[in-house]
Amino acid sequence: IDLFAGIGGFHLALHNLGAECVFASEWDEHARETYKHNFKDKSPNLFRDDNFAGDITLVDKNKIPSFEILTAGFPCQPFSPIGQQKGFDDTRGTLFFDIAEIIMLKQPKAFFLENVSGIFSHNDGKTFSRIKSVLTEELKYSFKEYKVKASNYGLPQFRPRLFMIGFKNPKLFIDEPVKQDLLFNMSHVMRGDAER
Repeated sequence: IDLFAGIGGFHLALHNLGAECVFASEWDEHARETYKHNFKDKSPNLFRDDNFAGDITLVDKNKIPSFEILTAGFPCQPFSPIGQQKGFDDTRGTLFFDIAEIIMLKQPKAFFLENVSGIFSHNDGKTFSRIKSVLTEELKYSFKEYKVKASNYGLPQFRPRLFMIGFKNPKLFIDEPVKQDLLFNMSHVMRGDAER
C-alpha cells in the first residue's frame, strides 16, 4: 500500500519490481489527479475498487485490503528546518501514528518509510528514537535507517532523505544500495539529452 502517496514514487518503483498496489492514500487534490493519471492504466483495480483514499485519518483502517509491503513518505514539514519543526506537536507530525496503527492491524511483511534527514536529529534525537521504539519495541519489526542523497545514486539532485526499512521477521534487513556516479547532470537535462 502507498500512504501519503504524492504522485507515486514508491508505487512506480515497486510496480517496476512486479508488485501490485492494492490501496493508496493521498489528500492533496493536485497530487491525486497526477497519481491517477500516472497509474490508472498500470493499476486499474486500485481505482475501480475505490481503494484510492484521501485523508488517511478518515479511513476505516480495518477495511484496508490485506497487503505485504507498506510504503509511506509521511509529511516532512514538522521535522524540516524549512518548516516550524514542531514535530509531534504538529498535527501532520502525528500522522506517523496512523502508519503504526495500520502496521499493527494488518501485520505486513515489511515497511519502507521516507522523510527528511533532519528527522534523525529533530528534538535532540527524541523524535527518531520514538519512531524507532514504536516500530521495534511495540510492533516488533526489524529496523534499519539509511541517510541517502539522490546524487549518490545517479541523479542530479542533492535532496538528502532518511529511509527507514523494517521486516516482520526481525532477522531480515536490507544492505545500503551501492553508490554510483551521476548518470547525467542538469546541463544534459536542459539540452534535452539526458539518458532515459
